Amino acid sequence: MTVIALTGGTGFVGSHVIETVLAAGHELRALTRRPQPAQMGVTWIAGALDDPTSLAELMRGADAVLHVAGLVDAPDRAAFAAGNIEGTRAMLTAAQTAGIARFVHVSSLSAREPTLSDYGWSKAGAEALVAASPLDWTIVRPPGVFGPRDTETLPLFQFAARGVTPMPAKGGRASWIYARDLAEFLVLTADPAMFPRTTVEPDDGTPGGWEHRAFGRAVGTAVGRRVLAFSLPAPLLRTASWIGQRVGGPLRKLTPDRVGYLLHRDWVSHARPPADVWRARTDTPAALAATAAWYRAAGLL
Repeated sequence: MTVIALTGGTGFVGSHVIETVLAAGHELRALTRRPQPAQMGVTWIAGALDDPTSLAELMRGADAVLHVAGLVDAPDRAAFAAGNIEGTRAMLTAAQTAGIARFVHVSSLSAREPTLSDYGWSKAGAEALVAASPLDWTIVRPPGVFGPRDTETLPLFQFAARGVTPMPAKGGRASWIYARDLAEFLVLTADPAMFPRTTVEPDDGTPGGWEHRAFGRAVGTAVGRRVLAFSLPAPLLRTASWIGQRVGGPLRKLTPDRVGYLLHRDWVSHARPPADVWRARTDTPAALAATAAWYRAAGLL
């Protein structure tokens, strides 16, 4: 049995990590800003990334660290730096102080192109800290993640339910991964034998990733609609972002910072783990259908 120290456990990906950790028979120490319901196998640690005392308590007795927490939305570069760079620095310091060697850092494919967005810039900065540390680290760069409880891709499903899926960057491609498969991969990497001092980009195994409109049509199939999937040109994406920030609704998630990287044409996973070591277990169309079913049950579609 392994004891894992987890950040981001109250978020979308983190919630799936918790389920996977417990199913594997491990114990969990999880950081939280707010009180959480008691859960067998989970020790909730009240605190935050900028609270060294709580991080020291989080590390107590742990064998490995899964640093999942990170800011996806922030008002400016300084806020992204505080959450993603300084938060990672604090976690590395706490792990070293506690004598924990194994450190798994969840980054993003956006770190490959740090000039396109403040988010990507901050994730690249965090990666640099991890890579320079003396710890036994693995950097995991997930592509687009979807699944039950996700709010980031929910607008795409909501649009599809209305018969359209507006997509970015004509001719662009992206990789995707189901949250439960990503969680299984992250728990696997807590083992020091897996991908030591390596950057890995897991995905659903689709060769060359998904052409944007093809993925939009797949979401349409998942919600039971034949959809019009079309690419939004850059000026229209920027206009949609402007409207979303003022009106809200499904476009609220389209922040100006996101427009920067949505226009990039290559968000395909390149540094995949070897297929004989790990591969996604869930067929993506089936995973999209399960996600749509969860949204419907939650009253979101």
